[in-house]
Amino acid sequence: MSSSTQRKVLIVDDNVDAADSLALVLRAMGHEVEVARDGRSGVEMSRRTRPDIVLLDIAMPGMSGYDAAREIRRFLGAGVRIIAVTGYGQDQDRRRSLAAGFDQHIVKPVDPDLLKRLTG
Repeated sequence: MSSSTQRKVLIVDDNVDAADSLALVLRAMGHEVEVARDGRSGVEMSRRTRPDIVLLDIAMPGMSGYDAAREIRRFLGAGVRIIAVTGYGQDQDRRRSLAAGFDQHIVKPVDPDLLKRLTG
């Protein structure tokens, strides 16, 4: 993968194994990856690192992914792609994530080929 396709990716997920596995795959694809373990930390890290893409879980203790997405979007605007990576896959879940400012909604487990298309 050439450096021109490298993206700065922020993963926000309280599930350590899921976040670390996703980070490993993304790093193998050539991306620069940061991981936050909760919504509040994800918002703070997004302000510091200004990622191109945020992969954000919805169900987290404290600040939900919906609230984190709203704050990240408010601060970084349309320049960041925010993708819900969640166990919630019903139509109402997808509608709610889009209303909160997510660009896309994918259900765990994440298919590596889909991940490559979303981050490419």
